[in-house]
Amino acid sequence: MATAAARSEETQRQDRERAFWESAERFRQVVESAPNAMIMVDQDGVIEMVNAQAERVFGYPRAELLGRPVDMLVPERFRDRHPGMRRSYFAEPRSRPMGAGRDLYALRKDGSEFPVEIGLNPIETDQGTMVLSAIVDISDRKQKEEHIIEALKEKEVLLGEIHHRVKNNMQIVHSLLELQMARTSDPVVIGMLRDGQNRIHSMALIHQTLYQSKDFARVDFDSFLHSLVPNLTASYGAPANRIAVSTGASGVLLPINIAVPCGLVVNELISNAFKHAFPGGQSGQIIVTLRKEPDDQVVLSVSDNGIGIPPDLDVEQTATLGLQLVWLLADQLKASVTIQRSNPTRFELRLPLHP
Repeated sequence: MATAAARSEETQRQDRERAFWESAERFRQVVESAPNAMIMVDQDGVIEMVNAQAERVFGYPRAELLGRPVDMLVPERFRDRHPGMRRSYFAEPRSRPMGAGRDLYALRKDGSEFPVEIGLNPIETDQGTMVLSAIVDISDRKQKEEHIIEALKEKEVLLGEIHHRVKNNMQIVHSLLELQMARTSDPVVIGMLRDGQNRIHSMALIHQTLYQSKDFARVDFDSFLHSLVPNLTASYGAPANRIAVSTGASGVLLPINIAVPCGLVVNELISNAFKHAFPGGQSGQIIVTLRKEPDDQVVLSVSDNGIGIPPDLDVEQTATLGLQLVWLLADQLKASVTIQRSNPTRFELRLPLHP
């Protein structure tokens, strides 16, 4: 009986040993066939296992890696910190990326460095806890990222130059209209030329705002309004102490395809208020606001506390070019328009941010 029990225990011991070596062999095969470079290191930083991909990536034959310190694969400028980071890892071993948020580099046998990503995984062995590092050479990705960054920089420079040139060309047109105004004394013609000037200036300001911005896709509309209002006030000779203009569009950024028509709408409605809302030297206030709604829409409002719109005036069928432009631009923006004729007079456009 004792002999049979002893044989049974010996059989179990042999089975456990066979299972251990079979498990170890499967682990070795998995590591060997892995597509990434795999290096297993003990707590002293000694390389205990490498795979074929590690030989190819680092340029060392396996015999020159096994039993050597892993620091030989670390660029010299990083070696003084490496032991401390290794001790920190073994103090709390867990699966995680190495150096999260930092650029990591490795060193080949020929002395060349290359960027890497490293995943760390603790492995329990008969010799204690070791760390299995999966190393990926990301040189190609880094080069592509650098090319993309360079292309984006070139695009930004090009867009900036385009907006600058568009603004300058519009300023030339603005100056030509100024020359035409100087050649006539007809107040009707002068008024038409001045309105044209203001429209050109409004579009030029959009491009100037973009040129001065770091974001060439969206216009800071608040900045645009702060530049537009003084120009219109001076153009129509409206003293600031008689007609005050206040604006509110803080934090609202508009795509250029929306900003340009919105800028022209504001130009027309402020101009219209200057010309008609405060006759006979009356004082008053014009308020321009732009706000973003939760439903990804924006609401543009221009109001004044002037005399109001006459009840017999059909604002949708008016013959004046300014209001015709407002309706055309509202249609372009796919905007709904609400008009309050008095107390205060208000034009409100509600439009999708991405029409």
